[in-house]
Order: sequence, then structure tokens, then C-alpha cells
Amino acid sequence: MIPIETIHATAGRLMSKAAIEIPDDYLGALRDMASTEKGPLSCFVIKTMLSNYDAAKEDRRAMCADTGVPRWYVKYGNEARVEGGPVALETALRRATAEATNGVPLRPNRVHPLWRTDHDNNVGINAPEIEYSFHPEGDWVELTTVHKGGLFGTDYRMLFPGDGIDGIKRFYLDALLAFGKRGLACQPAIVGIGLGGSKDTCMVLGKQAACLRVVGDRNPDPRIAALEEELKTLGNEVGMGAMGFAGSSMVVDCHIEVGYCHTGGMPMSVHMFCLSSRRACARIHADGTVVERTDPQWFTEYARRETVEWTTQDQSSRQSG
Repeated sequence: MIPIETIHATAGRLMSKAAIEIPDDYLGALRDMASTEKGPLSCFVIKTMLSNYDAAKEDRRAMCADTGVPRWYVKYGNEARVEGGPVALETALRRATAEATNGVPLRPNRVHPLWRTDHDNNVGINAPEIEYSFHPEGDWVELTTVHKGGLFGTDYRMLFPGDGIDGIKRFYLDALLAFGKRGLACQPAIVGIGLGGSKDTCMVLGKQAACLRVVGDRNPDPRIAALEEELKTLGNEVGMGAMGFAGSSMVVDCHIEVGYCHTGGMPMSVHMFCLSSRRACARIHADGTVVERTDPQWFTEYARRETVEWTTQDQSSRQSG
């Protein structure tokens, strides 16, 4: 049985870590971009952000004044049991969010859409978002918090099978150019693409691809992996760099996730994470042991399974075939 207080305390630490400490995979990629960017203003922005990251970590302050909208991703091992059950877990995550808003502090960005009611703690109706996933083995629970800007940097289009790969590339470039020219995203950033599923699933997959995979990670399907690489290159050839200035550093990485969709369509979503790529994760074991990391490892073989029944042996056979 996982103690609820361990979940509460861990959630609080993750909230602080995500707001203050930029993950090493993203930090390393941004440093590489700073060394290759030829656009003077774009290069200046990247180097300034790197300095800001160092200062934030040293002073233990949130590295961006706009800390976005905190959200949670929870993965349950199949044998996991939480003291008080799922309702207690959600209560702990909501409480940790409110405490971090006042303690880190985080900017209280959540308001009612009509009445603009603000509880000053980033908690309200359907806020923060809590999404769930499951794993066939294990007595642990994994918590991942992501602090993502909550206004722009997202687009959706219903493509059709005849649009093919060229249609995917066209919409991808249309979206990036719109984001950059209109100031709708803080780049360079990780770009997530959702392909397929229903419209809501497509949007979820794209955001998860942007926020829950690390720089350099590739989809296990080699054809999708090749497309990820190609889109990353294309995104850095549109002539835009950091914050929309002229340059060649718009896309830190590109990640694609897919879902089976209606035979007549090919829905697609594009999401840009923030220049401040804010995420933190921890696995909490039944004995109370907590192991923190920055790679959520959200997309597993089980998460991408294609068949009704699941066995590791069957999955390995399909991949080798």
C-alpha cells in the first residue's frame, strides 16, 4: 500500500523541480543550438535563456514568470494500491498544486472561463488536468507533472488519406509559420504531432508527444522515426529561430504519436512545448521508496500495443517480423 502522504510530498517536490530545473536532455540540446545558430538576435535569446536557467536553479526560483498551467500524468502499475484509493490520490495532487502555487511560487493562471473566478491556486473545475495510463506489471505509481503554456502553440486539421505524407508536411509547416509570425509559441521548443484517433485523442496524443518524450527519443516504428527526423530538419529550415527572430533554431526535436482512426480521415494535431521545457517525474513504490527522474517514459510497448490481448512475447514477435 502506497502511503498517501508519500504521494502528497512527492507531488510537491515535483511541482517545484519542474518549475525551476530544466531537464538535462532539453538543456543539452539548447546549448547545441546556441553554438550553431547564426542569427544574431536568435542566438542572443538562446544564450540569455541559458543564463536565466542557471540563475533560476541557483536562486531556487521559477525560471519563467509565466509558469503555464500545471497538469499531471499518472501511471499505475497493475498491482499498485494507494492508501485512500484514486480519490485520495487526486486530492493529494490538487492540494500539492495549490501549495506549490503559493510556495514556489507559480503564477495563478487558472480562472473560470465565464465569471473569471480565481482561487489564486491553479485549482478549479477540471483543473489541474489529471490523465491516467496503466502498466501490466508493478506495484508502483508514477507521477509526472508538466508546466506548459496554456494559450497558444497548438493547432488541428482534419486531413484525408489522399493528403498523405506531403499533406502532413504542409500542415506542419503552416502551423510552425503561424506560431512564429504571430507570436503564438515560445521557440525553440519540442514539437509534438498527433496523427489519427478521434479528434480528442489526436489532440491528446500530440500534446503528450511534445511534453512526455525526451530530446533524441525516436518512435519505435522506423518509418515514423524517419519522419520525425525529417520534420525536425524542415522546421529548422523555415528561417525562424528563437522567439520568431530570423535564424535556424525553431525545433529542438519532433515527436510523433499515432492512433488508429476512421478509415475516411487522417486527423492531425501540432503542439509546441515551451522554450522552458518543464517536466519532472517520480516512481513511488509500495514500500514508500521514491525514484525521481526527468524522462516520463510514458510511451511504452504496452501503451502502443496494437492487439486485443497483450504479451511481451507477442509484441517482440510483431516488431521483429
